[in-house]
Amino acid sequence: MHYEVFGGNLPAVTVHLENGEAVYTQAGGMTWMSADINMETNMKGGFLRGLGRMMSGDSMFMATYSATGNGQSITFASTFPGNIIVLDVGQGPYVIQKSAFLCAQPNVELKLYAGNSIKSGLFGGEGLIMQELSGNGFAFLEIDGSVKEIELAPGEKLKVDTGNVAAFEQRVKYSVEMVKGFKNILFGGEGLFLTTVEGPGKVWLQTMTVPGLASKLVPFLPFKKND
Repeated sequence: MHYEVFGGNLPAVTVHLENGEAVYTQAGGMTWMSADINMETNMKGGFLRGLGRMMSGDSMFMATYSATGNGQSITFASTFPGNIIVLDVGQGPYVIQKSAFLCAQPNVELKLYAGNSIKSGLFGGEGLIMQELSGNGFAFLEIDGSVKEIELAPGEKLKVDTGNVAAFEQRVKYSVEMVKGFKNILFGGEGLFLTTVEGPGKVWLQTMTVPGLASKLVPFLPFKKND
């Protein structure tokens, strides 16, 4: 399987498939494809896995696209300005934010991932419910804004604003701590909590979040006054 990421800040990925090769995505994720590709929609992994995906913000049903001839291609576009990154899941497993999954090869397993603390879930920005990628093959993630990959040394810590952790190797420790100082909490503009990631392992950080952008746009949106 070969692939091509294109589109700059409005990215998409074209996956080139030979006969019998396949890729899956959540329902409605395909943008365009060649004629000799077969689509099959099901609850990949069964009802419980489908329910877990739905709880984490994806579709309960997944669509698998299989090439029925050589030289076929299928394209998936990001739903938000940013970047598409490619993970070799065999080097993982990886934990990703609930909105990051775009598509993957069939041997990649996407399932619900529970964070390591209730506090992380309540205040960690992306929530207690995240997703885990395991198995073998390539997975494609859509990242909001620009992306920065950082390799953390053993014991090295990085504090990240809420919601800006896009993905990390499962061996990375992930926790949430309260911002210190009364004035910092009231006037610092960073909220009550910061996420802490601790090495060893890789993390992928995003410079933008959908909720953050939405909050900036709200003052400029027209609204209708009540009579």
